[in-house]
Amino acid sequence: MPQTDNPALKFELLQSDDFSQFLLTNPAEIQHVLRDLIRNRAMLTAYVEGGRDFMLTSVLDLVDGDSTVVLDVPADDAMRGRALNSEELICITQVASVKIQFPLSRLSAGTHGGHPVLLARLPDRLLRLQRREYYRLTAPASHSLLCQIPVPTEIGAVNTFEARVLDISGGGIAIVVPPEGVEFRPETEFDNCQIALPESGTVQAGLRIRNIFRVTNRNGISMLRAGCEFVDLPERIASVIHRYILKVERDRSARGRGG
Repeated sequence: MPQTDNPALKFELLQSDDFSQFLLTNPAEIQHVLRDLIRNRAMLTAYVEGGRDFMLTSVLDLVDGDSTVVLDVPADDAMRGRALNSEELICITQVASVKIQFPLSRLSAGTHGGHPVLLARLPDRLLRLQRREYYRLTAPASHSLLCQIPVPTEIGAVNTFEARVLDISGGGIAIVVPPEGVEFRPETEFDNCQIALPESGTVQAGLRIRNIFRVTNRNGISMLRAGCEFVDLPERIASVIHRYILKVERDRSARGRGG
């Protein structure tokens, strides 16, 4: 039976102020990352046909002048057949707090070292996210953090949009892009945004959009995630944010200890 529990988020980089920060397209750089996966014996979660079903595999080698990726064969015969018939697999793994995702297309069956394997062309792109880029302090489940974003209209009025905060740090936040009414693209700036931090106070700051990802969660539900940095954040506001982060982390540690 194919496995359907989704253990990892799938990221699709849609817009960024610096694509090279996340997305590799140079074959030599992609080969370097794949060799790291081989050295670390990293386990890959490979999603079939962009769906929720996945198989577990690993990169065993690069052959044919490093132009072909050799994958371990999954134990499940049905899933192996689906992989071979699939137009594309989305492979995800994590090594040393770096999340790595890349597509493999048109797999074929082969042998390597006398053992059956799957073969695929070297991917033409590879997404690499440092931990600090896709995770900061995840907003607590005990309370929702909301960011109020005021947007001037053409007639001089101001519409305020509400966006759910996914994570927060002293440098910025990640939010769920509102479904309509406001345009989000890299380098767009919003002034006087407000976030109410429970028991810490309300912070007000400018935000600059840095990147936009489509993220698919383990239930197969997609959303747009915007990574934002604070603009000219006053030190006193930064202190409020740091106090809030420390408080949440202390509370989490206390619950983990049963306190």
